[in-house]
Amino acid sequence: MLSAPGTLTCRRTSVFMLGALALALVAQPARSDDLLHQLDKSTESLVRQVSPAVVQVLVSGYGAVEQHGHTDTALIGRQRTLGSGVIVDPEGYIITNAHVVQGAQRVRVVLFSSENSISPHATLRSRPTTMNARIIGVHTDTDLALLKIEGSGLPSLPFGRYQDVHQGQLVFAFGSPEGLANSVTSGVVSSIARQADPDRAMVYIQTDAPINPGNSGGPLVDIDGKIVGINTFILTEGGGNEGLGFAIPSSVVRRIYEQLRKQGHVHREVIGASVQTITPTLAAGLGLPQDYGVIVSDVTPGGPADGAGLKVQDVILTLDGQPVVNVPQFDYAFEYRMDPAPLHLEVLRASGKVTLNIPVVEQQDDMDRLADSLDPVKDLVPQLGFMGVQIDKKISALVPDLRVASGVIVAARTTFGATVDSGLETGDVIHALNGTAIITLDALEAALKQITPGDPVVLQIERDGQLQYLAFEME
Repeated sequence: MLSAPGTLTCRRTSVFMLGALALALVAQPARSDDLLHQLDKSTESLVRQVSPAVVQVLVSGYGAVEQHGHTDTALIGRQRTLGSGVIVDPEGYIITNAHVVQGAQRVRVVLFSSENSISPHATLRSRPTTMNARIIGVHTDTDLALLKIEGSGLPSLPFGRYQDVHQGQLVFAFGSPEGLANSVTSGVVSSIARQADPDRAMVYIQTDAPINPGNSGGPLVDIDGKIVGINTFILTEGGGNEGLGFAIPSSVVRRIYEQLRKQGHVHREVIGASVQTITPTLAAGLGLPQDYGVIVSDVTPGGPADGAGLKVQDVILTLDGQPVVNVPQFDYAFEYRMDPAPLHLEVLRASGKVTLNIPVVEQQDDMDRLADSLDPVKDLVPQLGFMGVQIDKKISALVPDLRVASGVIVAARTTFGATVDSGLETGDVIHALNGTAIITLDALEAALKQITPGDPVVLQIERDGQLQYLAFEME
């Protein structure tokens, strides 16, 4: 499935390749057969290289059911959705979109062999392989999820360099549009850094390579078969391909993948400073030398920026040599960079221009450190959509003000398996379920297994030093 907020869905075939080929044929008519065969063989070789690493993702779970007529009642029912994914490691790690696996209770992936692209007869007699997959982690801010299947030596694709992607570059979109598995389309990069939301740091690769519902999570690759993006949404009036497709850049995908694989969640990177947009009024009131751009509004005492010499009211001119014109551009430049080196900033202050090098660090609190120690599989409570850990002496030291020094802490939220909105938040401590004390994670899981759909569930939790109840019906 390929979807996103608003009118987001998919796109149209580019004539760029045919136009370029036609020009070449006119210029060199004697070599027309050679040029056509070269194009055909090159495309066939690319498809045979890439296709085996692209999978179909089959998801079953619960979600909102479309209703006919007028009613104020929200209905939740069984749903099956379909998307795409790509194997990025021979050990069976697969990248897809977070929205593809949202609400999942069961995830399976379908693998195809290179025979599927050889000939019609091979395609008809081929037998795809279906395997169960588990969700390692989900990052909703970037709409990415990491799956794992059992296997080794599986076909996989490498990441390309987003810095090398350019407008007009040939790209190919792989996936299962409208459920048509093992499909490929081609086009060009329409824009290399398109912002879908001016208030968010995320940027996307815009392409006219045809994408439709079902392409979500599939790879956008270059002519070398390297992943330059993960297809995630489209803009459309009619619900289908209109040539406006968007992919998450490979630099973002690679960073999120590495963190999800390592720890099952993602740490936000920070420099210990806040910035905001310069307006003409703000510039006039502070006497700034320019009425546009980005200004430092706060510097955390003792943080990396403070130690490097950044000051409140500094106007940021460049970041890593690139001009900074707005807040989303500034946020994106360091939150999704792969370079571990310090940020190189050029700022303007009353005394003149100053150059600073600021280390980027992962933002962690006690819950982050606790979540880092979790096993994404063993510590998962899928019915309620969280990873938990039971309180012992070591854990009590991280949360010393507990009213009741026992129970299960919600260390990290996840979309996997959750069929209800329990109201739980990260940091909550579960002390009881339907009046029965919960001391261990095993006890919580055992109690949940006794509950059937429609049964009432009452959790006694502790949040911010206060006890309260969360009540809901199990779906």
